Amino acid sequence: MTSLLPGLAAARAATPPRPLLILGPCSAESAEQVLETARAARALGADVLRAGVWKPRSRPGAFEGAGEAALEWLAAAKADTGLPLAVEVATPAHAEAALRAGVDVPWLGARTVVDPFRVQELADALRGTGVPVLVKNPVAPDVELWSGAVERLRRAGVGQVGAVHRGFSTYTPGGAGTVQYRNPPLWQVAIEFRRRHPDVPLIGDPSHMGGRRDLIGPLSQRMLDLAYDGLMIETHPDPDRALSDARQQLTPAALGEVLAALVMREAGSAAATYAPRADELRRRIDAADRELVEALAARMRIVTEIGAHKKAHGVTIHQPERWAEIFASRTGWAEGLGLRPEFVQELYERIHLESIRTQTDAPGASSD
Repeated sequence: MTSLLPGLAAARAATPPRPLLILGPCSAESAEQVLETARAARALGADVLRAGVWKPRSRPGAFEGAGEAALEWLAAAKADTGLPLAVEVATPAHAEAALRAGVDVPWLGARTVVDPFRVQELADALRGTGVPVLVKNPVAPDVELWSGAVERLRRAGVGQVGAVHRGFSTYTPGGAGTVQYRNPPLWQVAIEFRRRHPDVPLIGDPSHMGGRRDLIGPLSQRMLDLAYDGLMIETHPDPDRALSDARQQLTPAALGEVLAALVMREAGSAAATYAPRADELRRRIDAADRELVEALAARMRIVTEIGAHKKAHGVTIHQPERWAEIFASRTGWAEGLGLRPEFVQELYERIHLESIRTQTDAPGASSD
C-alpha cells in the first residue's frame, strides 16, 4: 500500500517526512473550474487531485454533481497536470465509469460505508482492478462499520486500502449551530480504528470535519500531531460561489497559507533527546492508570454490595435522585481540579451504566 497509493511513499521518504496531500474542489462544476483548481493544487504540492462527481445531498433540490461529464473534465486536468485522480463512487456503475475515465483512487463515502450491502457490491465491482481504494468513516460513529468496509474490500482482493477520517454526524437538540464542528471528530473512534488496522494509512479530512474555513488549519495540525499519514482538503478558485459546501472550501492562496503554517513533528522513536524523558513520563502514566483501574475495581465491589443491600430491602437499582447528585458533584470536583466537566460527565455516564449492569446481573436483582 505505501508504495502504491499515489504519492504516499514519496511523502514518507521526504526529509523531513510530509503528509500526503489530496486537494481539490468539493464538486467538479465545469471544465474551466476543474483545470484551474488542478493547476493550483499542483502548485501547492498536491499528490492527488480530488473532486466530487456524483453528489447526492441530504435533501433534494441542491446541486448533485455533473456526473460523467465531470469525469471528462477531470481526465483533461490529469493530462494537463499529471496529478492522479480521486473520486467518490457510490455504486458499481460509478466505479466502472470512474475507472474507464482513468480515476486512480476511488473512495467510498460516509453514507455508503454505513451500508454493508453497498460496500460489498462496490468491493465486487473493484475486484481485480488493482487500484487503491479509500474508505471514509461512516456517518455513524461505529468503528465496526468502518473496519468492516476495509475487511470487505480486502476479502474481495482489493489489497491497497486507505482510510479517511472526516468526522461523524451526532444529534444535538439545538441543531448543528450548537456544536463547534460540522462533523465532530470523535478522535477516540479513529484511534481505535488505527489500533485495529495499523497497516492502513489514515488520512484526515478537515474540510468535512470542521465545515468552516477557519477550522481547517487547527484540525489539520491536530491530525498531523496524531501522526495521520495525509490530508484531504477542499479548495476552490471562488469558494463563495461554489455549488456545494461553500463554507468549508479555501481559495488556493488561503490553503497555501494553511499548509505553510503546519508543523511536522518527529516521531517519538526518532529523537534521541525525546526518548528518556518520554519513558519516564510513560512509566508515571502507567502507574496512574494502574491506580485508576484499581479504584474502579474497588468502586464496583462497593456497587455490588449496595446492589445486594437494595435487593434485601426491596429497593430498585436505579435511584434518579442519587444519580443527579453524583452527576452534579463529580463534574464540580473535576472543574476544581482543572478537568473539563464534559469529559467527566461522559466518563461517569459510562461508569453509571456499568454500575447498573453490575447490579442488574446480580442474582435476584430488580430494577425500575
